[in-house]
Amino acid sequence: MTDLLTRDAEALHRALAEPGSEVHVALSRETAELVSRLVDARAHGEEIIVSPANAEVTPTEAAVLLAMSRPQVRKLMDRGLLESRKVGTHHRIRISSIRAFLDTERERRREAIAELAAIQNELGLTG
Repeated sequence: MTDLLTRDAEALHRALAEPGSEVHVALSRETAELVSRLVDARAHGEEIIVSPANAEVTPTEAAVLLAMSRPQVRKLMDRGLLESRKVGTHHRIRISSIRAFLDTERERRREAIAELAAIQNELGLTG
């Protein structure tokens, strides 16, 4: 954790230790942006999961996190797109592997959309 985040965490804990229904605290921009993303997610009804990057989940749990079926997760594992390891006869997937897959997939989709837009422009399909 950076010194700035450590300072912000301490300030938050001190502010939360005070009585009352409102909390007033000065935060760094970095921490405020993080808190903003968390609040936005909750405001949109999204579930927030906080875990260490080296935490591991089962393929079934990974499927929930990735919003796909367990067989789809298994295919990603078999194709080497989602890193996993075996513990006895069971597979485990690190949260960091799920994050890496999502980042890679997001970039792949961004490139595909840009390519599609270029094709549309080439064909004169945009107005």
